[in-house]
Amino acid sequence: MSELDGAGTYFARAMERLQTLAQVEMPQIRRAARMCADSIRRGGLVFLFGSGHSRFLCDEMAPRQGCFVGFVPLAHTALSTYADVVGPNGLRPTLFLEKFEGYAERILNGYQFGPHDVMIVISTSGIRPVVVEMAQNAKQRGLSVIAILSVEHCRQAAPAHSSGTKLIDVADIALDNCCPPGDCIVEIDGLDCRTGPLSTVSGAMIINMLRCETAELLLAAGYKPTMLPSHQFANHQSIEEQQERYYAAYRKSLARLYSGS
Repeated sequence: MSELDGAGTYFARAMERLQTLAQVEMPQIRRAARMCADSIRRGGLVFLFGSGHSRFLCDEMAPRQGCFVGFVPLAHTALSTYADVVGPNGLRPTLFLEKFEGYAERILNGYQFGPHDVMIVISTSGIRPVVVEMAQNAKQRGLSVIAILSVEHCRQAAPAHSSGTKLIDVADIALDNCCPPGDCIVEIDGLDCRTGPLSTVSGAMIINMLRCETAELLLAAGYKPTMLPSHQFANHQSIEEQQERYYAAYRKSLARLYSGS
């Protein structure tokens, strides 16, 4: 950067990559949405898993204004509570657990999955053992797997799993978040490394494109999903009633997950 315009540089580069995402990834996003819609209308659930910062994209799907019953985040706090940076809930334990082979299976063992379920695994690098095994072990249970990752980073990076397998090798559908290796897109003279990570921006774009396309496909198939409306309006009785309908439908959709677990 030759001028002091970090904000403008980030915006321009992010928009450029979002344009690439829209132009290149739309067919894959539509394939993934078809997989999700087919799952939900047949009584299945679409799970989302991400460790570290990728967990935010699970939260972006559900629970979130405009979401609907059928998407279920697997928000494992040991892998995504690290805001203290140091200490017992710091970053070191989280990064260590991501490398621990066998850990994903311990998470999956807590659920009874169904024949129409789908797993979305989110990881920009796509190489850590926990995300690789989450995808592998979900497939062993009969789930179709969608990955959201940086194809460029995943292909260039050395595998971290002892088998040499990466997330992209396991996924039925890979959605490219169009991030460069290392995620960040802005170089500033004097900094030791790049700044301005993109994966939250492009990942949230993919999540919402996927949600909207899935909703359209469900309606086209004659299936009206139960929605969570915005709660940003105070003392609005109809919204509160719709929220209660969402809570009840969501609770009902999860009932079989824990039977016999």
